[in-house]
Formats: sequence, structure tokens, C-alpha cells
Amino acid sequence: MNQNLETTMSKMSLACATAFLASSGAAFSGSHLTEVSFGTNWVAQAEHGGFYQAVADGTYEECGLKVTIVPGGPQINNRALMLAGRIDFHMGGDLLQAFAAAKENVPVVAVAAIFQKHPQVILAHPGEAESWDELKNLTLLIGDNGFQSYYQWMMAAHGFTAEQREPYTFNPAPFLADNRKGMQGYLSSEPYLVERTGGFTPNVFLIADAGYSTYATTIETMADDIAERPEVVQCFVDGSIKGWYAYLYGDASAANALIQEANPEMSSDKIAYAIAKMKEHGIVDSGDSETMGIGVITDAKVEDFFNKMVTAGVIEGDVNWSAAYDTSFTGKGVGIDLKK
Repeated sequence: MNQNLETTMSKMSLACATAFLASSGAAFSGSHLTEVSFGTNWVAQAEHGGFYQAVADGTYEECGLKVTIVPGGPQINNRALMLAGRIDFHMGGDLLQAFAAAKENVPVVAVAAIFQKHPQVILAHPGEAESWDELKNLTLLIGDNGFQSYYQWMMAAHGFTAEQREPYTFNPAPFLADNRKGMQGYLSSEPYLVERTGGFTPNVFLIADAGYSTYATTIETMADDIAERPEVVQCFVDGSIKGWYAYLYGDASAANALIQEANPEMSSDKIAYAIAKMKEHGIVDSGDSETMGIGVITDAKVEDFFNKMVTAGVIEGDVNWSAAYDTSFTGKGVGIDLKK
């Protein structure tokens, strides 16, 4: 072969190989970092801590990603931005959102479930309800979204009634003023607020512990990204999982600094409270994740929740629920060695 031609072909091969590795986000010495964005579903808080941790400690960069976290909020729809191709990943709420996407043939796929338990709770005054069943003796303040979803399951599976429900306007005053009222809440929000404004510690009942078996805080992406950039998806999932182990069981100070930078109203006390509650109730690390790793999704758990929602009349039984998620990116024990 002509020496000049051979040299030219070698250079072309090297250029092609370099371009491939750069586009894949593969980690190697001096490699290009693939830039991706992750939209959360609310303002920065401890419940997003593992993602901020993976940014703060360079975990995402270790496998080739430069991740930008795009905070959500009351006027921000990051899921719509993902559908429009403006961000790469989105923090899903729970499996009902995933099922709704599948019903409408929207190609959004959950590739990890950071919360193994939904943090939705029902609060009661001490002495008025000491068990889940005793909540049926109270008037319950439940918002419209909750009434259309988990409260339908509470009625179908546990005998709660529509008559005992009153609309919740996200103002705890009616609950604080009436011992015979219970109130919906988020594990690290309403209980914290009641303790500080009401001066007492409410009884808190996690609906997940009563059988509401959905995952929450999922990582969603588009089906095309899974098909065309599986290595990028895997890197983001693995990095997020490692970030959550480090956040819960290691030094979370750098992540918390990023959270407070993004949301100056988030106090250190509130962050510490949220972390403690997530660990106490096994929100992130319990059940299957104890052996298969944080973020795991299993067919059995998704099917169980789907069947419960069909029985409760929340969704229709002909939804192709298996299109809503992908189990191939989790369940490998990634990062589990970081747990102390």
C-alpha cells in the first residue's frame, strides 16, 4: 500500500474512533464529556439530594457526563421540556404518570425508581388515630389530585369513604384547629410544618406501608434515547444511584450547598429533617433495593401496583403498562458497596 495512503487511512480511522467515543460519553483519559440535562419536578430540596451529590462529587463525570440539573417549580413543566427535546432526563412523580404516558402512547420510559416507597402520608393528632384503621374515624383533608388517585385506592382497599373526605387547600390551619381532622402530607413537609407551627408531633402514616406500592421519584427519558444512546442512559442511572448512596450514607455537605444555592429558602434544619425521615422510613433504601441496589425496578412490583389501580378504578385495565418502564438499567447492585 502507498505509504501516504496508509497514513491517511490511519488518521481517518483514529478520527472515527475518537468521534465515536466522544459521542458515546465513554470515560477515558482526556475524553469529551457529553452534556445532558436533568429536570426535577420541584424546587431544589433534600429529596433531590442524590442527584446533586453526583454533580458535586464528580460521579457523573467519572463515566463521561456533564450533568446540568434544571429545577422544577409551580410554573415549570420539565416533563414537557423533555418531550420537546430540550432536556434529556426528567424526575417522574410516580407510576401513575408512567401509566398515563403509556395509555397515550407517549414514548416516555422510567429507567430507575429512586424512591422505593411513595412519601405520601396521612397525619393525625396524637390520641385521635393511633393506627391506620383508626384514620377511618376522622374527617380527612385530601386534595383533588389525591382524591382521584391514592384516595380511590384507600376506599377500595381499606374502606375509607368519600363522605369523610374534605378538600385540602394546602393550608394546615383547619387540621391544627380540629383534633378530629386528619390531613394529607408529604413525609418531610407537612409533619415538619406541624411540629414547628402547631407545637406537637403528629402521628404520621405512610400510605406505602399500608400497601400503596408505587415507586416514586423515577428517572424518565425518551424511548429514542434508550435505543440510540443506551450508554448515556446507563451512565446517568449509575451515577445517580451512586450519588444517592453517598448522599444518604456519606458526607452530603457539598450536595446540600448546591441545593441551598439553587433554593436559598431551603434551611439546613429542613434538609436534615428530610434526610432523617427518608432513612427512617426506607423511602430510598428498602425492600428490593437492599439486595439489588437503589433505583431498582421490578416487573412484579409494577404489575402489583397496576392491578391495584385497576381494581380501584383509577386506570383502565387495557393500558400497556409494560411500555412504561425498563428494568435493564438497574438491579445490578451498583454503588451498594458505598453503604455504610
